Amino acid sequence: VQLQASGGGSVQAGDSLSLSCTNSGGNLGGYSTGWFRQAPGKEREFVAAIRWSGGSTYYGDSVKGRFSISRDNAKITVTLQMNRLESEDTAVYYCAASESYYSGQREYREPQTYQYWGQGTQVTVSS
Repeated sequence: VQLQASGGGSVQAGDSLSLSCTNSGGNLGGYSTGWFRQAPGKEREFVAAIRWSGGSTYYGDSVKGRFSISRDNAKITVTLQMNRLESEDTAVYYCAASESYYSGQREYREPQTYQYWGQGTQVTVSS
C-alpha cells in the first residue's frame, strides 16, 4: 500500500478545496480510509474517515458540516471535500488506510488504527 495525498494548496477563507487519496500499489478496496491533519506545534488531529465495510463516515467536531469524505465506486480514490475553509484549517493533511475492523467508530478516529500513511499535502487558508 502506497498512499498518495494530493489537492492541497493556498486558498482564502470561505473557499473550497478537494483533497484526494489514492493507492499507487492498487486500489483502496478493503481499507478503511481516514484523513488527519497536523498544524505546526499541534498534535495530529482526526478529520474524517470512511469505513471499508458499509461506507459509514465519521467527522471531527471542528469540520462537521463543512467537510465531506467519499469514495468512488471503483475504490480507487477517497476524496475529502472541504467547504467554508477557515484559517484554523491550515495544516498538513494526511490520508491513512487501515485493514482493521472495529464495530464502533471511536477507533477510526485514532491514528494508531491506521497501518499505512501518505506523505501529506499542505493546505493553507488565509483570512
